[in-house]
Amino acid sequence: QVQLVESGGGLVQAGGSLRLSCAASGSIFSSSTMGWFRQGPGKEREFVAAISWTGASIYSADSVKGRFTVSRDNAKNTVYLQMNSLKPEDTAVYYCAADRNGYHISYYRVRSNYGYWGQGTQVTVSS
Repeated sequence: QVQLVESGGGLVQAGGSLRLSCAASGSIFSSSTMGWFRQGPGKEREFVAAISWTGASIYSADSVKGRFTVSRDNAKNTVYLQMNSLKPEDTAVYYCAADRNGYHISYYRVRSNYGYWGQGTQVTVSS
């Protein structure tokens, strides 16, 4: 059974950095596009970044461009989200998601297109 487990969240001051990790089990990882989403208090779950199974195709939301970087290590079955220059508005529960490879990277901006989800990790940015 496919399982995704996020880690690395916590409390950080504005301007600081965190690196989130998502460890994936099962054979699905090597053929999956991986995405990151977040959900702040009172908000809908929104797209943050996605990366194709080879790492060749990457897309990030305008709100995090230049600050967040998504990467993956297929040998470790792990995807990462490096978050720099954090702002209070980045405060949210961050979720890792996975779905089958084969579509254009823009397809993976859509929340409902993902078949597998982790349980999330809390990121809190103080001012």
